Parts: sequence; structure tokens; C-alpha cells
Amino acid sequence: MIVVIVDGYNIIGAWEDLQRLKEKDIGQARDRLIEWMAEYQAYSGHRVIVVFDAYYVHGVATKTTAFNVEVIYTKEKETADECIEKLVKEVKDIRTQVYVATSDFAEQRTIFGSGALRKSARELWIETNNMQQDIEKTIEKHYKKQANTKITLDKKTLETFEKWRRGQM
Repeated sequence: MIVVIVDGYNIIGAWEDLQRLKEKDIGQARDRLIEWMAEYQAYSGHRVIVVFDAYYVHGVATKTTAFNVEVIYTKEKETADECIEKLVKEVKDIRTQVYVATSDFAEQRTIFGSGALRKSARELWIETNNMQQDIEKTIEKHYKKQANTKITLDKKTLETFEKWRRGQM
């Protein structure tokens, strides 16, 4: 099993689209990252955990699930790095390979020591971008494929049947 632990705010700060969104609304940037990670998880089959700092927020740690992605907000005065280091130790075993997605060099060195591997923000962005292109190609190929019928029908009739099938008539 492969587990990808994502340093949420680090990735938001590194990805241009999310950085622009963050300037307007940090909540939307977080939500968009979680959506992308849900797509990544669904496509890759890897377990994904996204960790957000709550270092400056009063309160207790929370763990939720959004779009089947585990989302962790650290407890007060705990950094995402500290939480990630604990998670790596909890999740890492002989059957599990753990990757930590962050561009924080100090964090990368620490997680190497724990037996996890790193994915830079850029590497994760490239993977998600390639994944999106693969999905688009698959959808395009699916739409281009026409059903084979035993009866030859003209284009107008096929379009009418397709509208009926979709309930548009």
C-alpha cells in the first residue's frame, strides 16, 4: 500500500493556481486542494492524508474526511511538520510505503530519517496534471467511440435516439 501525506499549506503556497486562490480566500484554496487530492487518490489508488497547520488557531485537533480523503487540522501550537512526522511513524510498516508531499527542505530531511520518501510540490503537481490529462484523453476516447449496431442508421436518427436515451425529448 502507498500512503501520500500532503503538507497542505506548503502545497497551496507552491502551486500557482492555489496561491492565487489563497490570496482571495484561504478556505477555497484548501477545498480545491482537497478536491484535487481526492481525484489523485481515486485515480492512483493511493491513500491520501492532507495535513493543515492549526498552529495559530485556538482549539483541538480535528480529523475529518472530505471526498474520501483524510484531512487533519493539527492541534493548537502543533505544526503540520510535527503532525506529519507522527503520522509517518504510525503509518509506516513493512507493507506500506509512505510519501510526504512537501517542498520544505528541513521536513524532507526529517521524513527521510523516518523511512518515508518525499514528493516535492512540483512533483505532485506534475503527477496531478498528468493524471488530469489521462482522464481527459480517456473521456475523449469514450465519446469518440460509437456503439456498433446491426442496423445502419443515419446521423440524425442516431442523434434522436441519443436524446431519447438522455431524456432530452
